[in-house]
Amino acid sequence: MAGFGHCVPENRVENAEIEARLGLESGWIERRTGIRARRWVVPGETLTDLAAKAGTAALNDSGIARSDVALTLLATSTPDQLLPPSAPLVAHRIGLPNSGAVDLAGACSGFLYALTLADSFVRTHGKAVLVIAANILSRRINLAEYASAILFADAAGAIVLVPSNDPNLGILGVDLISNGSYYDLIAIPAGGSRRPFVPGMDPRELLMTMSDGKAVFTHAVNMMTQCSTRALERSKLTPAQIHRFVPHQANARIFDAVSERIGLANNRTVRTIEEFGNSSAATIPLSLSLANRERPFDLGERLLLTAAGAGLTGGAVVLGV
Repeated sequence: MAGFGHCVPENRVENAEIEARLGLESGWIERRTGIRARRWVVPGETLTDLAAKAGTAALNDSGIARSDVALTLLATSTPDQLLPPSAPLVAHRIGLPNSGAVDLAGACSGFLYALTLADSFVRTHGKAVLVIAANILSRRINLAEYASAILFADAAGAIVLVPSNDPNLGILGVDLISNGSYYDLIAIPAGGSRRPFVPGMDPRELLMTMSDGKAVFTHAVNMMTQCSTRALERSKLTPAQIHRFVPHQANARIFDAVSERIGLANNRTVRTIEEFGNSSAATIPLSLSLANRERPFDLGERLLLTAAGAGLTGGAVVLGV
């Protein structure tokens, strides 16, 4: 990884505002999620705005030329519009004349899927890849449904991958998983080809809903633990050899449970959920960028990344930086 970047909206929304709207007692959200605040866009801000700013920051951090980027991958569940994909516009706005560009819809695990594809592209073709994950979830949550209203946020994070001859850099182990039997646990019911928009449709059908928060919690912990264990085995590393644990910031109770099950020391977990909430696929690259800003990664550090979310999809990556 040659560069890191992120972008979050300036508009900061504290728990008190949401707790008052939902009739919750003060401190309720933080006790159950670890979140104190989140960032939400204001009218006029777009997904491609956030993504382009994060991508630009990562490229500036990497120091490579714009013309050297051969592929741009954008992991998002909230593109500017259903068609065309947003990635070509992001690449154009950043100024990448030689880059292919495509969106990936992997929900909370989308960044890990994009990272896995990017690593393979770099190894196969010897060219740089820009990976961005971005979401504007504030425009898709039902503010009357506490399960989603208390969690979700807006953000973008990005990394640049470049070729290297060092076998200890890049992906050292990976495990990806899905379980479609729980397809509707987290969903936006309408707006796709199965249930297209029609006049008179209940607007709530176009918003995110979480049908069973307890089930989501249980499955997320299990998937992230299983994938992390298998990724570590494939990398031939033990938990004690991981320098930093960078989980999807879904809920502090989820990633604390995963860390305990894996056997990772609590002080190795990168935490950004308190200030930035859950921005789905964007949380891991956002956390990477913030962690690198606070304490730059040393050459040879080994990271464990893991996520699980809607679909259900999940995964884990052991990464050498």
